[in-house]
Amino acid sequence: MILQALYDYAQRKGDELPEDGFEVKEFKFLIKIKSDGTFFDLIDMREDANGKSRGKPYTVPKSKERPGRKASETTFLLWDHYGYVLNEPKKVSKESEKKKAIEDAQKQNNTFIASINSLPETVRKDEGVAAIVKFYQKYQNENYSTIKQHENWNDCVKIAGCNLTFILLGDDEPIVCRDAVKDYQRQITNSTTSDDDSDETNEIVKGICLITGENAVISRLHTATPIIGAKSNAKLVGFQKNSGYDSYGKEQSYNAPVSVKAEIAYTKALNYLIKSKENSFRLGEDTIVFWAEKKEAESFESSFSAFFAKNFDDPDRNVREVKNLFAAVQTGKYEKIGADSNFYVLCFSPNIARISVRFWETGKVKTFANRIEQHFKDFEIVRAPYEAEYLNLYQILSSTALEHKMENIAPNLIGSVMQSILKGLPYPETLQQQCIRRIRAEQSVTRERAAILKAYINRLNRQKNIKEVSVALDRTNTNKGYLLGRLFAVFEKVQKDSADTELNSTITDRFYGAASTNPVTVFTQLMRLNRNHMSKLYAKNRGLHTNRDKEIGEIMNAIDSFPAHLDLNEQSYFAIGYYHEKQSFFTKSENSEGEK
Repeated sequence: MILQALYDYAQRKGDELPEDGFEVKEFKFLIKIKSDGTFFDLIDMREDANGKSRGKPYTVPKSKERPGRKASETTFLLWDHYGYVLNEPKKVSKESEKKKAIEDAQKQNNTFIASINSLPETVRKDEGVAAIVKFYQKYQNENYSTIKQHENWNDCVKIAGCNLTFILLGDDEPIVCRDAVKDYQRQITNSTTSDDDSDETNEIVKGICLITGENAVISRLHTATPIIGAKSNAKLVGFQKNSGYDSYGKEQSYNAPVSVKAEIAYTKALNYLIKSKENSFRLGEDTIVFWAEKKEAESFESSFSAFFAKNFDDPDRNVREVKNLFAAVQTGKYEKIGADSNFYVLCFSPNIARISVRFWETGKVKTFANRIEQHFKDFEIVRAPYEAEYLNLYQILSSTALEHKMENIAPNLIGSVMQSILKGLPYPETLQQQCIRRIRAEQSVTRERAAILKAYINRLNRQKNIKEVSVALDRTNTNKGYLLGRLFAVFEKVQKDSADTELNSTITDRFYGAASTNPVTVFTQLMRLNRNHMSKLYAKNRGLHTNRDKEIGEIMNAIDSFPAHLDLNEQSYFAIGYYHEKQSFFTKSENSEGEK
């Protein structure tokens, strides 16, 4: 299903994707040479975007699979990393590995030069290709020391596996983009005797393609589709050779036949989606790609990432897109385009040799729009005026992690939360557990954490037809956890109001964990402390004392006894009640003359 959807997407995008046999590759450095092969410059193509150095993308001949131990015997057409292009060994930390790295680089460089010299005469006659041939004749014997003495060389080798190619002095595009090279690559792609189209005996293997249903040449090796955090040769579909799981004598991908045509299409589409800002975003180590089945649904497609990811370029985009989503759902805009248009969401995680699928969700645009709208409604909670109206997934998940770092988020939590949103199901228990754990550790109930617990509880209550937690303070809520949380917030407020100087620590810093789990052991002591604080407050501000006394009385009247223990759901209510009560102190309706 995944490959079929990707193949269909490639057909829909058409000419927007690179033609068969080509791919878009980013180059951070280019080697500029003269027509006689003389080295002229090492050009730094990097542009700083949001603190990240990005190179310039060019459409170049597609990379090849490098099988195991024979990897150094395979190179790409007129471009590759610095080991192949300039005999530069990869950086290793152990002395024992340096000798092998140098030997590997020498083999790679020899392979690269041999591949250029083996090009047809018609290609080598091209001015640019001929200049590359002359370049190696001039500089191979000196091990390219002229180039490696350039001021930009150190910056180049700092980038692990930095890709390099050549550009002719006076040209705007690299030599690998010249017409002679492109025509040659098209011939290779159209040929039915290329390596990818045949097995080790050079026999063309045909079969019924699982994607197209056609009887066609089957691809033995699938193209790499790496994501951030994975190896450069990581792929979605891969088979280990001689694995012992061969069926009916069929090895590698002949077990699950995909035609060369379909393989080129789906990998091209997937690589496009992974690199597209409009069709992908990252949360932690996970990469999430998404696309619409039909062109009419592209408006939803272009907005999808803003519902979840944090946009550092445009922090307000999340709020704008969510408001547009609410309006579109209410006006039925997505119903029109979503009636017959599917939408796909695919989440990847980096693995050793392959990329693993974390989840795969499909549905109509309208269905996803409604579920995402409900997600934002569930997370709606009273907030300070200066805070953003809606929370994105980055803010939500990072609030459950140590130091608010995405790399510290609990394993699988990102995928589980995303699936809950897209399926409209209750949020995972891990989300609640991690949130409560961080509250206890930091003694802090932030807006994000209170919203998490509110959303978690409400989705459970909705299933059981139980009253849901409100957005702001609910004086009719009689849940014991909620009432105790409110009472604890009032005690803290009284302590702060009665103090003559700023407090080094509050009762929250000292007692929150125990109060939210074993109230009976703590609240008796808190009542005694509160009487002392109320006496001080009475001396400072009688009006404020009266307001706080009424608030405490109202809450205490609804509590018949302090429970010995609160379970996780009741602890969630405690945190929500605490947050709601604290926020109520800042609303105009709660301010009395004494407080003013």
